Amino acid sequence: MDFRLELVQVPVSDVDRAIAFYTEKAGFVLDHDHDVGGGIRFVQLTPPGSPASISFGSGLTAMTPGSLEGLQMVVTDIEAARAELAGRGLDVSEIQDLPWGSFVFFSDPDGNGWAVQQITPRDATGA
Repeated sequence: MDFRLELVQVPVSDVDRAIAFYTEKAGFVLDHDHDVGGGIRFVQLTPPGSPASISFGSGLTAMTPGSLEGLQMVVTDIEAARAELAGRGLDVSEIQDLPWGSFVFFSDPDGNGWAVQQITPRDATGA
């Protein structure tokens, strides 16, 4: 039995501003934007090439907007990823090289924190 994490709720204060940020600056694909009634609006977006998506909207969560940290995407080329994000006007950090990978960081307009990682290849010993 596989248990796949495929959707992560991201708390935002302004749904339309968040859609604009994630599609225009972060390059996510807008999959769904539905007003399902009763004050509930469901939005789902997916990073390019990712099997997992994020969602946000109105009436979906009690989490405080901007309270989510540690969201992480993995890429094969951190320099190209940083250039692409910065080229869209995203305020993205410089590349940080750590023993377990190379990273850039950014936050959405509410302050939800993201990392983009290029994993450091292991040597033949698995180290």
